[in-house]
Amino acid sequence: MKSDEIKKLFAQFEAAAAELEGVECWSARELQKLLGYSKWENFEKVIQRAKEACQHAGEEIQYHFPDVRKMVKIGSGAEKEIDDILLTRYACYLIAQNGDSRKEEIAFAQNYFAVQTRRAELVEQRLLAYERVKAREKLSQTEKQLSGILYERGVDSQGFALIRSKGDQALFRLSTQQLKKKLGIPDSRPVADFLPTISIKAKDLANEMTGLNVQAKDLRGQNKIEAEHVDNNLAVRDMLTQRGIIPENLPPAEDVKKLRRRLEGDEKSVLKETKKKK
Repeated sequence: MKSDEIKKLFAQFEAAAAELEGVECWSARELQKLLGYSKWENFEKVIQRAKEACQHAGEEIQYHFPDVRKMVKIGSGAEKEIDDILLTRYACYLIAQNGDSRKEEIAFAQNYFAVQTRRAELVEQRLLAYERVKAREKLSQTEKQLSGILYERGVDSQGFALIRSKGDQALFRLSTQQLKKKLGIPDSRPVADFLPTISIKAKDLANEMTGLNVQAKDLRGQNKIEAEHVDNNLAVRDMLTQRGIIPENLPPAEDVKKLRRRLEGDEKSVLKETKKKK
């Protein structure tokens, strides 16, 4: 396929896209023409195979292939209503995969939607990584603030470390060393650097609760503050377990330091590419 043909098809596929309630979609009737199918009946067979593939992948057919009606002109200014289907980008990808690859339009669509779908997956993965890095940074800030509050109330850094350890034990039902061993975390590294996002946020919430209650109840001394922190971690644990989430059974996540370096590396690459284009 020549370069100008690819550019033409790319422009046609982009122009055919619409947005409905924040979801990018295509009309099946329009996609039929773009993919070189002259008869709707033949294209319907491809759509049916795509629906089956969607179901086998565990996705909801109705979300990706909702039935709609549309008005079309039939000459002399008259219109009639016909069946149509709104297709998500994923649905279009499945249709392309189940189409006749001998058609140039199908071959193009297979690659067009594969690349775009993969791009969406990469964006989602990056957002999840970004969320985890930010959650870890937020936990560090909360711990620093809590340490300051406790210092004013007679708890030194050693006492704070012990209180934090007791809190972890209440949340995970394991000591810090037991948790590190179970998750394969190096002894020299903080547990939080290897926890999944939900566990990081759970620790952060318990810390926020402790900081708030220590001040509201005017608690002083290590024993009272430790008891408060343990209670708050137990409360957070109860909330999670009631929803079927057992903190200590969640698998470890990638080292957050590696995630941060990767995100920073991606940002530098984007900046370099941007400068080249200027």
